[in-house]
Amino acid sequence: MCLTFTIRQVCEGIPVVRDTDHLFLELPLLKEKLEKYIDEASATGSWSQNAVRITDAWLKEGLKPRCITRDLKWGVPVPHEKYKDKVFYVWFDAPIGYISITACYTPEWEKWWKNPENVELYQFMGKDNVPFHTVMFPSALLGTGENWTLMKNISATEYLNYESGKFSKTKGIGVFGNDAKATNIPADVWRYYLLSNRPEASDAAFTWGGLQIKHNNELLKNLGNFIYRVLSFIAKPEGAGYGSIIPEAPNADIHPLSQSLAETIGNLIQQYIDAMDKVKLKQGLKIAMAISSEGNAYLQESQFWKLYKQDPASCATVMKTSVGVVYLLACLLEPFMPSFSKDVLQQLNLCPNEHISFADEKGESDKAKRPWDLIPSNHRIGKIVPLFTELKDDAVGSFRETFAGSQAERNARAN
Repeated sequence: MCLTFTIRQVCEGIPVVRDTDHLFLELPLLKEKLEKYIDEASATGSWSQNAVRITDAWLKEGLKPRCITRDLKWGVPVPHEKYKDKVFYVWFDAPIGYISITACYTPEWEKWWKNPENVELYQFMGKDNVPFHTVMFPSALLGTGENWTLMKNISATEYLNYESGKFSKTKGIGVFGNDAKATNIPADVWRYYLLSNRPEASDAAFTWGGLQIKHNNELLKNLGNFIYRVLSFIAKPEGAGYGSIIPEAPNADIHPLSQSLAETIGNLIQQYIDAMDKVKLKQGLKIAMAISSEGNAYLQESQFWKLYKQDPASCATVMKTSVGVVYLLACLLEPFMPSFSKDVLQQLNLCPNEHISFADEKGESDKAKRPWDLIPSNHRIGKIVPLFTELKDDAVGSFRETFAGSQAERNARAN
């Protein structure tokens, strides 16, 4: 039989009602300016549906004066003699920190925060923080009468749960920052899984099985496999490969398979640009990975290993086209997996600071429609190593057990 004891600290004193004086943000006086801002920003910017819905609910309920001080010891003190024993309410003070931290970084902070004609502000958060960024913070800025850069684009997520329940720091359920680092799973694997599983339209769940599947099937067998096959073949000595030198593509303009791939990739990159412009990060990542899948299919259909002896010109075209796709993937995936992108560019022996521009002034992606032209012929690539290693069942099982709950609770359950 297992007994569980919960210890609570209870104050023995009698509650006392006290008068206190607080500062309020007079939201009703800012109603007209705020509604005008919300109507314009939500129409011209990219607002997630939950951000629109939550903001509308606040407006329909009616704006009320909002208390911005608290009778607490911890926090940012109010710089006023009458309120020197109070601190600011965190969600009044915290957004102002966006501006102050910029001012700490550079004395030219007004180029970002007082330049709405030339600066677009994007904000990302969980849905429970939406009203502080679409109602309270804009109201505080509008109330000053100054020309502030106001938030135009907001991407708010739903909730991320853990396995079959919820994350809980107090109970030790779930994986948090230091825990994730301690697993030795590369940071970019975490980034990929969480972004591909991002709860943009509905709640999602972190599961160890899901992480393993995403890693082994999508990163290792799809993305990693494509890049390694291309670069390792080019790196083979002459007679079996190209001695690490990128060959010319003599018949790319008349090679049907390469032309078909280029058209498909061009369309996918246009979709990628559209998704990213609309802050559809999950969709953008999915499209980038679809390009990797197209690359794998292209390699298989071309049977480049046979062409090397039977049709050298076509093999060279396939390899130069494929290495261009590798470069495209490094660029497209950099916002999601920066370390991965850096590693790929290093293996390509390319400068990480020099990326191609996928779109012209009209938003069209012409360069991507000729992947064989992205890296020059006779360019020497670097050392080739696999980018991902398999995440095995025993490791996943160990992580699942480790993060199932606090040690004390696990011991209690075992008894």
